[in-house]
Amino acid sequence: MNTAPLSLDLDPALYGSDDFDPADFDTEDVDVELVVFDMAGTTVSDDGLVERAFVLAAERSGLADTADELEEAVAFVRETMGQSKLDVFRELTDSEEAAVAATAAFETAYGELVDEVGVTAIAGAADLFQELRNAGVKVALVTGFSRATQDTLIEKLGWSDLIDVSLCPAEAGRGRPYPDLPLTALLRTGASSVAAMVVVGDTASDILSGLNAGAGLVVGVLTGTHDTETLDDAGADVVIASIADLAELLGLREDTIE
Repeated sequence: MNTAPLSLDLDPALYGSDDFDPADFDTEDVDVELVVFDMAGTTVSDDGLVERAFVLAAERSGLADTADELEEAVAFVRETMGQSKLDVFRELTDSEEAAVAATAAFETAYGELVDEVGVTAIAGAADLFQELRNAGVKVALVTGFSRATQDTLIEKLGWSDLIDVSLCPAEAGRGRPYPDLPLTALLRTGASSVAAMVVVGDTASDILSGLNAGAGLVVGVLTGTHDTETLDDAGADVVIASIADLAELLGLREDTIE
């Protein structure tokens, strides 16, 4: 097993925005010790389940009285995708009690949808986790879901033995776009510095969280909510099609992932 730290190996011809310059990163001195992944839309296929769960929660909790109000609420949900669900509902309701109730309704609805249609991983996720750990890199999963929902997803996907830590907002202090989730993952895994941390996500909130945490590399992926322009505008260092491309970006041997 190769446990030597990974060094960043960034090729602008293959990855990133037009203004991405690998010279911005010290690829010789910075070793990757930790990769912090978002879940829904990044490592877990969303297929609209999060948005559908929000609609159900809005209907069940009386959040929107008209079709226009519901459409406005859903638009806000899309804009803030990746943030703590409780924080989102705090913005959409007029009291903490209502926000807590709506969040509970969302978690219930999401669980029902997962039971109904199942949950699938983004292609290559499990192999990537294993490859990273084989290379001595810690793997963290962070989410805006509750601990119960996060545990359900990890269990259904069989990832319990493939990750080093999983975190939800309640365990870190604040959700995204704050830096608490990546920084707590760094502390839990014992990574030596934020420069040795890579943050990967599909939303602007994910990107901002990584930047606010001072991550050595912040990677956007296009398998979830936000497009390249949105991720670029949020400040992503590089945008790739999916996590299936991350192994090559980080310099893992192409033939090690089946």
